[in-house]
Amino acid sequence: MYLHAKILCVACALSLPACSLRKAAPPPAHPQTASRFEYAQVHMGVQVRLVLYAPDETRALDAARAAFARVAEIDRIASDYRPDSELMRLCAHAGRGPVAVSDDLYALLELSCRVSRASGGAFDITVGPLVSLWREARRTRRLPDPARLADARRLVGWRNIVLDPVRRTAELAVPGMKLDLGGIAKGYAGDCAIAVLRQHGIASALFEAGGDVVLGDAPPGRDGWTIQTMGPTGRNDGPAVTLSRCAISMSGDAEQFVVIDGTRYSHVIDPRTGMALASRVMTVVIAPDGATSDALATTASVLSDAEARQLVKSFPGAGILVRTTMQ
Repeated sequence: MYLHAKILCVACALSLPACSLRKAAPPPAHPQTASRFEYAQVHMGVQVRLVLYAPDETRALDAARAAFARVAEIDRIASDYRPDSELMRLCAHAGRGPVAVSDDLYALLELSCRVSRASGGAFDITVGPLVSLWREARRTRRLPDPARLADARRLVGWRNIVLDPVRRTAELAVPGMKLDLGGIAKGYAGDCAIAVLRQHGIASALFEAGGDVVLGDAPPGRDGWTIQTMGPTGRNDGPAVTLSRCAISMSGDAEQFVVIDGTRYSHVIDPRTGMALASRVMTVVIAPDGATSDALATTASVLSDAEARQLVKSFPGAGILVRTTMQ
């Protein structure tokens, strides 16, 4: 099977307990009963693809519809583009005490804070005010005003997110704080989609959204899902890898960037400086789940090579497949 995914990775020696480049578990006893189906919808600002194996089209379509509905639900919860999302309602309450949140939002906030703590703040979902300024910069092709950038930086600080695991509440301690889950939400949505497909009896499945791929069991009769990758030149000339029951995420500026005064700025922002990355670093991370691979790939792009590898190593089952400079 040939699958195009816009990620860069190479087969390297990794020992990952939940996901690796070794052979997957043996295929089902009757693989001939399952057929391949593929569906696509736009969610979270990107095309979301599902590839799955099911006994018949009716069962495949029912499962895919349920999975897409779950992705849409995560978008309604985690989007910072939708003023009515649960995330934006929480942000509107910043500085006004704790708010009861859904299990999904709590899980996203909890993992985000864990990555923030482990990375020394290189991953920080309170970067929302900075993201707003850089989105404006992409539209106007002008760098953010230094004074506005300084004001936005004062609102950034993941330690000002207060979570109560007993009451399941979240509090943004500083008025004006704004969260951005763009570095973790698509991976989390992929985890949810694969889980829904499993609930519908579909174990062999693939979720792809942007640079995030979440994989279920291998296709019937195969060792895993074969992913043809993109090389450092931006062309589809990277190596192919075979994976199953894991997630793989890319962070880079192959598509999302802006050129201002001759300098290319990535969509990835370093929350510690407030600046968009000007170095063309592409990082690919593999992890047991999509939320973790998504967050770690984003963070690894901000850190030095040694820091990135140390961070990813601290998460069980995760590893960096590639960290390279784009040509």
